[in-house]
Amino acid sequence: MFLQDIKYAFRGLIKSPGFTVIAVVCLALGIGVNTTIFSTVDGVMLKPYPYPEADRIVIPHSTNHKAGITRAGVSYEDYEDWRDHNRTLSSIAAFQAQRSLTIADGRSDPERYSGALVSWTLFGLLGTPPALGRDFGPQDDRPGAEPVVILSDEVWRRRYDADRDVVGRAISINGRPHTVIGVMPPRFLFPENQRLWVPISGYIHEWSRRDRSLQVFARLGPSVRAEQAVADLQQIAAQLAATYPEQNENWGVGMRVLRQWMLPEQVKTMMLAMMGAVTLVLLIACSNVANLLLARASVRHREISIRAALGAGRLRIVRQLLTEAIMIGLIAAPLGIAIAWGGLRLLDAAIPPDMIPYFIHWSLNGRSLAYTMGISLLTGVVFGLAPALQAAKSNLQDSLKEGSRGATGGRRARLRNALVVAEVAMSLVLLVGASLFVRSFLNLQLAHTGFDTSPLMTLRFYLPGTAYESPEAKARRVEDILRRVESLPGVESAFASNFIPFGSGGSGGDVIVEGKPVERGREPSITLIAASPHLRKTIGVSLTRGRDITESEEATRTPVALINQTMATQLWPDQDPINRRFRLADSRTKDWFTVIGIIADFRHFQGDSERPVFPSAYVPYSIDPTLNTGLTIRVTAGAPALITSAVRQEIRSSDATLPVFSVRTMEDLRQLSFWQQELFGWMFSIFGVVALLLASIGVYGVLSYSVSQRVQEIGVRVALGAERRDVLRLVVGQGVRLALVGIALGIIGAFGVTWTIQSELYNVKPYDPLSFAGVSIFLSLTALIASYVPARRAMAVDPIIALRNE
Repeated sequence: MFLQDIKYAFRGLIKSPGFTVIAVVCLALGIGVNTTIFSTVDGVMLKPYPYPEADRIVIPHSTNHKAGITRAGVSYEDYEDWRDHNRTLSSIAAFQAQRSLTIADGRSDPERYSGALVSWTLFGLLGTPPALGRDFGPQDDRPGAEPVVILSDEVWRRRYDADRDVVGRAISINGRPHTVIGVMPPRFLFPENQRLWVPISGYIHEWSRRDRSLQVFARLGPSVRAEQAVADLQQIAAQLAATYPEQNENWGVGMRVLRQWMLPEQVKTMMLAMMGAVTLVLLIACSNVANLLLARASVRHREISIRAALGAGRLRIVRQLLTEAIMIGLIAAPLGIAIAWGGLRLLDAAIPPDMIPYFIHWSLNGRSLAYTMGISLLTGVVFGLAPALQAAKSNLQDSLKEGSRGATGGRRARLRNALVVAEVAMSLVLLVGASLFVRSFLNLQLAHTGFDTSPLMTLRFYLPGTAYESPEAKARRVEDILRRVESLPGVESAFASNFIPFGSGGSGGDVIVEGKPVERGREPSITLIAASPHLRKTIGVSLTRGRDITESEEATRTPVALINQTMATQLWPDQDPINRRFRLADSRTKDWFTVIGIIADFRHFQGDSERPVFPSAYVPYSIDPTLNTGLTIRVTAGAPALITSAVRQEIRSSDATLPVFSVRTMEDLRQLSFWQQELFGWMFSIFGVVALLLASIGVYGVLSYSVSQRVQEIGVRVALGAERRDVLRLVVGQGVRLALVGIALGIIGAFGVTWTIQSELYNVKPYDPLSFAGVSIFLSLTALIASYVPARRAMAVDPIIALRNE
């Protein structure tokens, strides 16, 4: 009997190709966007992390509640004390990511990679040994040990052609010979997208107990709970605070589980918001198809009544109609999978390289396909059940009477209208979300940066090896490179720095202002930028007070500083900052910096709108020269990217061992700084457009069917003197009333939903009146247009023909 239902349903769908195509396309759109987002949610939130017993891995961190610090890194000395004195952890490891590691081996040009410093226990704690060679051992991770390195599978294959003999070979890392001892498995780039790993002990001379820049992972001991481990480490922290009060006073310990570290709350919120958005799209699609089935059931009510008269029970009729609905869902599934495949490809293309951690990967895997089939069956039941039950309730005698076509129309009409109202309401929620993201993205696009990005080119170079261990050597090399670059045709000016605007870098921290004592731990914070003298000229910002840093002050490492207007206002609100002094509260240098000038604010990052510019000081580059140095260049005319080749050549002429990387125009960097808002804007806009299309089809379908059912009524109205504009007002008014009710409900729903995405918005409130009003007006106009076509058909009704047909 089940096969008979399938055959009958299949024949029925073939006989109504228009209905079938519209229903399948509507559902395929809903299923496709749902499968796309489910695949991303699966890759980000649901997929098990690639470590054995990952639920036993915890991430301890430093805290200082008195200073308002709820989560900070760990110093190497504190890590050693935790490692040696804890009683609750089976293993503990430390690492520091985003280290520039340059390979120079004579095979090709020097190449810089993002690497990580790791303790020898890390890979064992993660349960991920090298695929080739051996892991780090305690003999590798101690001061004075022979330098060793482990390569990623990607570096091994691309630079060394997957040569297994590379293990045991000596290569140059940052100018020092390192022995390759292993190659990690494919796609392993811990912690995020690092490609080389070296022991941490070779770099500890750079740090003090104050330098809390390490990340620590730990594995809980047998039967140990995270709360017990925190209490254990807190005791150690209290002992350290008593032993080292100057460095560790008020510093404690907090802890997160691995999932909290890998899945920040903000990411989780956005994933759930997107999943909610596509669920609304699917519900709108289901509402549309349910309306189509209601209309189809109304047309078939005589057929259904005859079947009932011949002995078919109500359950039998419901089962038959439900089978048709489920078949529509199953037919839509392959098309939905194709849409999802294309959606994932577009998503991959929209995300810049290395912006997603290596352990996040999405694809149409078995779970995604099972989800697709599941929602296909479920949607078939959801949108098919109500029409099937309505059809099964038809009054047999009334249905068999001639002219009783509208006998059950009242209930069905109310259900169809309710579905249209729901579609409009859900569409408004999605369109408001899309509007907020698009406006946020446009605000970022138009945000005033404080300088013109169009003539600027940026890149980074790295100073590897023992030749650049001294600050003087770094400063001399950078001075030579600047001289060469600024002499190039088409270059107006350039500066070197430990940062690049909209890129990264800089240092700083809390500062002590001369003559303004404050309680320890409550010092104001600034960003400290070490830059060569032509920063202001290259960026193109004005000097509002004082003077620039001179070449002689750069050469003699004189502790002078330019400050931005924000720092001047915050640190000396009622005084002239010129000739005032400040120093860093926690720094290797105790120099007092004298303020010699104030420059206009410009933005280092696309920060939030509440504080777009951070208080910043700019000091001579020679005071804090860095191995990883940024170069910003202003060109006189043309596209700044055109000078890239010439600049590379000049750097190579200065020192052929220096790798050049991160070559981008300043405008590219600015755009890259808000790629997430752009991505969310596009995604929610697509969801909103799909929802709007489906809602428009729903309004049109209901009114079109209503006109076809009211031909006699309209004919009578016209025969009694109603004019065509009255008929137009009647039909359009019905559509607009449904839309307005949906809009009112949608506004209430949107107010309850938009707060979830407020952390991703820039300079726009989650309850933005313009977005709510604009979307409401737009939906009203869309409903008006969707109502006009059926209204035109109603206006064309000939009363004589209509009455004769009835």
